[in-house]
Amino acid sequence: MDRRQRELSPFAARPGGLAAILLLLCLALTGCTATGGGGSGAETESGDAGPGVGASPQGPAVSGYPAFDFDARTVTLNSGYEMPILGLGTFSLSDEEAADSTYWALKAGFRLIDTARIYGNETGVGRGLQRAIDEGVVAREDVFITTKIWTTDYDDADAAINTSLERLGVDYIDLMILHHSQPANDVDAYQALERAVGDGRLRSIGLSNYYEPEDFDRLVEATSIRPALLQNETHPYHQSGQMKEHIAQYGTVLESWFPLGGRGNTQTLFDDETISDIARAHGKSAAQIIIRWHLQVGNVCIPGSSNQQHINEDYDVWDFELTEAEMARMAALERDARFSNY
Repeated sequence: MDRRQRELSPFAARPGGLAAILLLLCLALTGCTATGGGGSGAETESGDAGPGVGASPQGPAVSGYPAFDFDARTVTLNSGYEMPILGLGTFSLSDEEAADSTYWALKAGFRLIDTARIYGNETGVGRGLQRAIDEGVVAREDVFITTKIWTTDYDDADAAINTSLERLGVDYIDLMILHHSQPANDVDAYQALERAVGDGRLRSIGLSNYYEPEDFDRLVEATSIRPALLQNETHPYHQSGQMKEHIAQYGTVLESWFPLGGRGNTQTLFDDETISDIARAHGKSAAQIIIRWHLQVGNVCIPGSSNQQHINEDYDVWDFELTEAEMARMAALERDARFSNY
């Protein structure tokens, strides 16, 4: 059995963990205008990171979209801060798993960690970060931490920001995101994020699960700071081209959650004939091909895993490039088909 067939479905029950999260997801989404789920959950394989290959010749094709620096492995956000373009997602990980995965990821070379209040593992991410700092693996300023405010916290977003800071054990958060569109009160919540940028608690702010240009613009037109990032479900079968083209005018970067299809769906992508064929040509795994595609097309990518070997392999995507012909083949996989239904 392929290792990715061992991944948990996002609807699998786990005492005190994923089942409770998903119940909250279902309850809180009532009345939201955009559906989707947060985070990346697919486990992947890994090996040691190879040398960088420099700037990708393909890159994002959208005019005005922020350029990725493949030498620095970062993108400069419209807030002026540099963000790593490859990170670790922690959706569905327990506190203990998140602590270990965060530590392993930082040792492997990752400098971006993505979590959320609704994941229930901000404390674990903070512990993993602190362990890496204590052991001299990283300094706090080397690591870019993203977390998200859940919809039920929108009415008291200021308090939610402070609580996330406490759980993570940090003095500032590099990027905080509203987790879902919720027209009833997401503008108020975003304005709380803006105030936190002003007082230094947050450095950059953004959105997740805004799938229609009109919905994105609704919030932008009612607020002052343009979103630095939009995190939506994005993978070869749902490439988010419309939203990427739309947000380019704001200098907003797209980040992919479920970048490999998400738990329970990864094998569908890994078995795709095009992806498998490209993987064989490069001597890489299907997961590495998909991750490399995300980066070359201009998607910040956050695959997730609780397996150290898989985490290492996820970062081993810097010593090869997909050709223009291979990128065209990947583009042709677009089906406008999401795997999630929340």
